[in-house]
Amino acid sequence: MIDVTLESVSKRFARGGDTAAVDDVDITIAAGEFFTLLGPSGCGKTTTLRMVAGFYFPTSGRIRFGDEDVTRRPPNKRDTGMVFQNYALFPHLSVAQNVGYGLKIRKVGRADARRRIDEALGEVHLSGYGDRRIDELSGGQQQRVALARALVIRPRTLLLDEPLSNLDAKLREETRTEIRRIQQESGTTAIYVTHDQAEAMAMSDRIAVMQSGRVQQIGAPREIYHRPATSFVARFIGRSNVLELPVVTAAGQTVTVRLPDGGEVAVGAPADHGLGTGDTALVSVRPEHITLTSTTEPGALPGRITELEFTGMATNLVVDVAGTPVQVAAVEVPAGAGVGDQVGLRLNRDRMWVVRP
Repeated sequence: MIDVTLESVSKRFARGGDTAAVDDVDITIAAGEFFTLLGPSGCGKTTTLRMVAGFYFPTSGRIRFGDEDVTRRPPNKRDTGMVFQNYALFPHLSVAQNVGYGLKIRKVGRADARRRIDEALGEVHLSGYGDRRIDELSGGQQQRVALARALVIRPRTLLLDEPLSNLDAKLREETRTEIRRIQQESGTTAIYVTHDQAEAMAMSDRIAVMQSGRVQQIGAPREIYHRPATSFVARFIGRSNVLELPVVTAAGQTVTVRLPDGGEVAVGAPADHGLGTGDTALVSVRPEHITLTSTTEPGALPGRITELEFTGMATNLVVDVAGTPVQVAAVEVPAGAGVGDQVGLRLNRDRMWVVRP
């Protein structure tokens, strides 16, 4: 277990120009932490992970494991375990031989290797599977073999690159629980890459949300969900309305904005919001933090339903409020409600938050 630090790390690839895949990234990951790099395809998260692994060297910046500078150290000298998206298992080797491959390279004695392989297979709930061929296993079992292979070498850092992307939805949920359990029991520092917001929220101690090679926000899942730093984070993590509202007053971490119906509401804001009277604030409010009411309820925003979709757990609606489309996730919807109906919306003021562009 060891902490990992990225200091002003950038990576540029010359592809018909100087393209910045990762741009001036600063991250400190605590020893034993489960840390996730989250973002859409092409945001730089896998490139960042590959620099930590040593497959790429940074164009600039520094990477440290504890007090050791590993920026230019090759992968086999970093003491990391890697789980790839496609598992990268050897089909001609048995399960035990796959798991023990790293031990063989490290010239670990046969008896010690056998013991450690059995322990690793037990950790991933595959005891007794050592003699099986890889093609005899399900996708979920193959993923656990890849995890055991990474853990058996007792790495200081465990790196996982979209390891669940090839599994069906139900198996993904089951396997992510197992990965988290194993990481917590082993105490290994883990860096996990995914584009799946639910996966990141469920597994992580902290998350770094990335866009276009830059880190938009780092924080615990609840912090990122309820206090997004930017409009991109608000929209990427789950769903969110980002409303453009004029600022009436601003004092400290409270900004009073004018709603589309002319009413005013005080909402929370980061300390460095930089807003003043007459500016336009971007205010995030999640669809589940808006309640559907009647148009006659005091304080309700009047609107008209333009879209309605029943999903089972909730009904997703889009309501036009003075020309602004507002997403609503309603558990209860009046019987017979449909597109074109007039409704009222009550916003949860405690869940409204000012974000940066």
